[in-house]
Amino acid sequence: MDLLLVVIISTLLAGLAMALGAVIACVENIKNQWIEEEFRHSVMAFGGGALLSAVALVLVPEGIANFSPISACIWFVMGGLSFMGLDIYLKKINTPASQLAAMLSDFIPESIALGAAFAIGNSNAYLLAALIALQNLPEGFSAYRELNSSATYKPKKIILMFCLMAMLGPVAGVSGFLWLSEYPKAVSAIMLFASGGILYSIFQDLAPQVKLERHWAPPIGAVLGFVLGIFGLMVTSGN
Repeated sequence: MDLLLVVIISTLLAGLAMALGAVIACVENIKNQWIEEEFRHSVMAFGGGALLSAVALVLVPEGIANFSPISACIWFVMGGLSFMGLDIYLKKINTPASQLAAMLSDFIPESIALGAAFAIGNSNAYLLAALIALQNLPEGFSAYRELNSSATYKPKKIILMFCLMAMLGPVAGVSGFLWLSEYPKAVSAIMLFASGGILYSIFQDLAPQVKLERHWAPPIGAVLGFVLGIFGLMVTSGN
């Protein structure tokens, strides 16, 4: 199969996982309050695990390959700080779509990186595609519940909106495939930037026992703790 077609299909399917998560949230109707709460937390924990695995197994290892330790850490922290800035802004305007914004803000750069990974023949491209889909499923679940809590958004409208947003995946993926494959440093920067933002999101939105309302220091602390590990790994391995 032509690689460009593979990129389009992979990114589209990963994006449609958001709509699938919304469908699950729409039909999920557990009567028992305790079981329903456990199910919701389990779905979010699954999403956190998929996000963390994407960061630890693919995005960071690939991202640090083309940078010095200091440069890699700067890009990673910039991603975390940018997501924190977006989080603070969304809180200030009191939007019912903060989960949706977070979902798109990591899906788009990941799709760009995925397209570039296929273009350069990266062996982890298929793994990254699978991890993006796995993380989008619970993120779609959570974003649906958040939007559905507002009278403005009806279930069918939310699911249709998620299906349309899935089209952004192929657009981003094709862009990375056609234009960024010749710029490995740019791809690495996108991967590290997305990694920092994803890690922030995990501890701010997906780790319910860590999250504190209107407190952004704990998740950015997780970003700084992780980047310390990146720096140590790169220094000791001679990068």
